Amino acid sequence: MNLPQLSPDLLHTRKDLFPEYEKISLLPEKVLQFGTGVLLRGLPDYFIDKANRQGIFNGRVAIIKSTDRGGVDAFNQQQNLYTHVIRGIENGQPVDETLINGSVSRTLSASGQWYEIMQIAASPDLQVIVSNTTEVGIQLVEDDIHASPPASFPAKLTALLYKRFQTFGNNPEHGLVIIPTELLPDNGKILKGMVLEHAHRAHLGANFLNWVDKHNYFCSSLVDRIVPGKPAEDVRNEILNQRGYEDELMIMSEPYRLWAIEGDEHVRSVLSFAQVDEGVIIAPDIDIYRELKLRLLNGTHTLSVGLFYLAGKDTVRDSMADPQLEQFTTKLMLEEIGPAIPYPVEKDQYTAFGNQVLDRFRNPSIRHLLLDITVQYTAKMKMRNIPTLLKHYENSSSVPERFALGFAAYLVFMKADTARDGQYFGTREGEEYPVRCDSAGYFHEAWKKHGEDTAALVKAVLSDTSLWGHDLTGLSGFESRVAEYVNLLLKEGTAAVL
Repeated sequence: MNLPQLSPDLLHTRKDLFPEYEKISLLPEKVLQFGTGVLLRGLPDYFIDKANRQGIFNGRVAIIKSTDRGGVDAFNQQQNLYTHVIRGIENGQPVDETLINGSVSRTLSASGQWYEIMQIAASPDLQVIVSNTTEVGIQLVEDDIHASPPASFPAKLTALLYKRFQTFGNNPEHGLVIIPTELLPDNGKILKGMVLEHAHRAHLGANFLNWVDKHNYFCSSLVDRIVPGKPAEDVRNEILNQRGYEDELMIMSEPYRLWAIEGDEHVRSVLSFAQVDEGVIIAPDIDIYRELKLRLLNGTHTLSVGLFYLAGKDTVRDSMADPQLEQFTTKLMLEEIGPAIPYPVEKDQYTAFGNQVLDRFRNPSIRHLLLDITVQYTAKMKMRNIPTLLKHYENSSSVPERFALGFAAYLVFMKADTARDGQYFGTREGEEYPVRCDSAGYFHEAWKKHGEDTAALVKAVLSDTSLWGHDLTGLSGFESRVAEYVNLLLKEGTAAVL
């Protein structure tokens, strides 16, 4: 295709594409966002853009790229504009919407532009900080908050807040609303605790500690929208030809959207974008939303993805088109995970939410790659599924069959046959696939040590409390059933097991 690149210049000549852009481009930076990922661009930034178009929030987002992987070239070339394609079913009706998101003002690299980022922290316009650094991003490690930049996200945040405190003093009006979206229970409380600990370790003083504690709002939150990234190449080309421009940052998402934020009336007044979309919920308690999403959507994904991939599938959509895999997923979600959610949830609540999730999994317009779901597979398994497994055994002594099979498929997926340059690769039907998990090295060594003795491997992994926080061999029948499924998957394949 020989099309012009999406840019402000293009929008000035093609005002039909984004009539409000000229006005929006002048708005101040009210949000500092850690993460360039598609989820943040497809959910928080979507809500902010929608509000700005209606003249309600009137603020833009400065994005911080936290890691050294990749670059910000595409963002700079397009001056942070990107196309957002929304396709699927909502309230029984098909949705097909394409818009240009203009919420992002600039994209900065933490490693190369820390000074500029610190200047944003000192701006009176700043009101909100949002993050998505994955579940492993919120960790308390030894760090230097005076570095340029500090290594970890909690230390970076501490440094930014200290800069703001140095600029404005102990002024409650310049406190921020801080919203982590990492998939951790009580993520706001956890992040606040880490910031206070960094401040204590760095001897930043009682006044700063008091200001952070009393005048900044660390809001636990939950995000829920399937945003797999770019559309398939043929769909992307079709859209760009229709729109008449090129876009390296195009994303696609489903219509469903939820951002549940734990907050009070002050938080609601700052996050004025919430009033433009029912997908933003601000409430004192969001646990029910977190549990339903974490266990039924994310937990089902984590327990299904290994089996789907070993069955030769590459996307969620393709997996759900297979009657056996669809049946496995449905029964796993509604008959095993739903009744064992470690939170008081009525059957009609988890059934209604679960059926909605199953429809989202079947969305023919979303190409959600299974390998993307396997990133940090072990951390996800621990966070999303082990509490459900333990709750199941509080209620019953029977083995949750599909849970055991899903866990076995996870162990087989983690069987990395090759290690190169610190990376690990498994093999499916003679072709390599990446094992992108911090525990990949652990499993590589475990499989080498135990070889064909799958019973010994399963026992070693399930009994490792450093992985799970519990010795899972004590759960009646679970160890032997997982070992049996691992053996069957290795020797006979997924079709025979299903």
